[in-house]
Formats: sequence, structure tokens, C-alpha cells
Amino acid sequence: MRVLVLIIFFITTIFSSEIKVGISAAFTGPAEKLGTNVKDGILTYFNKNNQSDNQHKYKLIAYDDGYEPNAAAINMRKLIEEDNVLAILGNVGTPTANVTVPIANEKKTLLFGAFTGAGVLRKNPPDRYIINYRASYAQETTNMIDGLLSIGIKPEKIALFTQNDGYGDAGYYGVVKALNNNGLNNSIDKMQHGRYTRNTLNVEDGLSTILDSLEDIKAIIIVGAYAPVAKFIKLAKEDFPEAYFLNVSFVGSEALKNALGNQTSNVIVTQVVPFYESNLPIVKEYLRDLKKYLPNAKPNFVSLEGYIIAKLFVLAVNDLSPKNISKENIINAIQAMKNLDIGIGKESNFNKNKYQFSNLIWPTIIKNNKFVEFKWNELK
Repeated sequence: MRVLVLIIFFITTIFSSEIKVGISAAFTGPAEKLGTNVKDGILTYFNKNNQSDNQHKYKLIAYDDGYEPNAAAINMRKLIEEDNVLAILGNVGTPTANVTVPIANEKKTLLFGAFTGAGVLRKNPPDRYIINYRASYAQETTNMIDGLLSIGIKPEKIALFTQNDGYGDAGYYGVVKALNNNGLNNSIDKMQHGRYTRNTLNVEDGLSTILDSLEDIKAIIIVGAYAPVAKFIKLAKEDFPEAYFLNVSFVGSEALKNALGNQTSNVIVTQVVPFYESNLPIVKEYLRDLKKYLPNAKPNFVSLEGYIIAKLFVLAVNDLSPKNISKENIINAIQAMKNLDIGIGKESNFNKNKYQFSNLIWPTIIKNNKFVEFKWNELK
């Protein structure tokens, strides 16, 4: 009997492997729901894989950085140097990415599917060890600017409210690029730009800046986290009751909606994953697996994104034999992914020029206390 157990153990060791993956994200503080939801999505797909007959089993090691760069840097080095992870998945945030991206490059360890659309992860030429799933903030804000211009809202009627750090800067420069693409190079100077400090709810000064505008503001493009953004929108609605409040995907849609209570009118969020109540195959798969493996978790855009990046990662690694598992071979396997139908309605191909899988954006607006997709001309 003992010999049989040893033989089974020996065979299992040869033909299966444990893939250790890390994540550093906010699991406490004003952005905690973002980190928690990304982790939920990753764990859901990992649990699905681990209960199948696939040869590789996945372990997620998660550390809280509170959305603070110093903590993220410490976590990143611990994951790579002490925990010996093969890759980092789903790190949350731009200010944290500003310190974790250099560490990933230094340690030659893949940072895959980070929950941020910032340019620091999208260099030209791209960094080998930084691979993105989602569309960039520049693509999201371009969608916003193009949409607002298409319904007749002039640049001087648009204001900005952004987090005062690299995340907010990424959104701001995305707006600048979008205006330039529309031949409105000098229009950014006509826009009021209020800011707030990361991990605080001190939004009043930023709102005051926007109130200094002599224009009747019709739309405010917001680049922030759900808690301060919700407070800002509630206050701003007192002065701009008919304005549109446009948010990039990082805001955390469900958390924002819940924080707004009954003040959700004209609140828009551009999404980089499909609506989690759509009929797309990836959504049906996600909902089924979330209910099975994390029954207490509620569906949302953020955990769906975590699920998608975990699926892409697992599909790539599962093509490797245990003896060929290495940091470099994992990157090679991801780069080789072509004509991949993961169920989002369009093939997912690794873009060797951008190191990014998706350019898709779904504009959504809150109606009857739920998010619905819309087309910009419907806002007329």
C-alpha cells in the first residue's frame, strides 16, 4: 500500500505542477472593493481549473498595498524574491504601477493584466515583462470626448476632475490626445480641472476649481476611485443638475452606484469588459463559475475582468508541459496566442506592437439602478 502511494505521488509530481502567482492590490482603504473584486475573479477561474483534470494547479498569493506605492513595491519584491511566483496578475492602480512596473522589468517577471489603463504599462516599444488585457485610459477618454463632441457638447462646456497622481494624469493626457485628434489642440486650456488627493475624500477644493468656470458645464470627465468620486458627484449635482458625469472603468462601477444611492442620474462609466448581464459566452461562463466557486460574491465588471485575465493566463500556461514551465516560456506562450475566442464576441489576439489583448470599450449609463449599454447619439 505504501509503495502504491509513493508511485501515485511520483506520477503526480511528474505530470502536474503548482503555478504560484502573485497579486498586490488594495484590500483595505477607499479602493478596497477594486482589489477584492479583481482577486475574486482570478480565484474563480483558478478554482475552476484546479478542480478539473488539467495538469497545472494555480495558487494565488495576495498582499494588500492599500493603493499606496511604497507598500506595492515591498509586496512586489516579496512575491518575486521570497514567494518565488512565476508571474504577477491583476495588480490594481496607476500610482502603484509606477513602482511595480520597474520592479517587474528588473526582476524579469511577468506583470499580466494589471487593472489600470495607464501609459506606464504601455510603452513604445513595449516592455517584454508587461502585458495588458484591457484598453487604455487614453482609449476610454477618446471614446468619451468623441461621444460628447458627437452630440454637440463643446470643449469649453466640459470639465475634468481627477486624482492628483499618475492615474489622474493618465486620464488628463488621454483627454488632451483625444482633443488633438479632433483638431482641437488648444481646447484643453478652456477646461476647468479640479483635483483631489489619493486615498482621501477631500473633493471640495477640486469642485471649487470647476465652479470657477464662467461656462455652463454640460459634462465632467472624472478619473478617480469610487468613494471620493461618489462624494464629488453628489456635491456637483447641486450646481450642475443636468450635467453628465463620465468615469473611466477603474472607478469601480458597482461600488460607485451603491455609494451614489438615489443620485445616479446621468452617471456614465466606460467599461473595458462586457456587461455582466449580457448573453456573451464569457459572461455566462463567469456567472456560472462565480456562483459555484464564490457563491457569496456578487457579479460586477471588476471581477469579470479578473476572471478574463485569469482565463487568458491559464490557457497560455496549460499549453506548457511541467518541465517547460518557466517565467520566459510563460511570456512566450502568451505572445503566441492567436485567433483566440474567449467568448467576448471578438477574437482576442496578442498585439505584439502594444502588448495588449483588447481595444474594446462598452459605454454604460445607470438607468433604474442598474448599468445599461448605450450609444452616444442616444444622449441627444
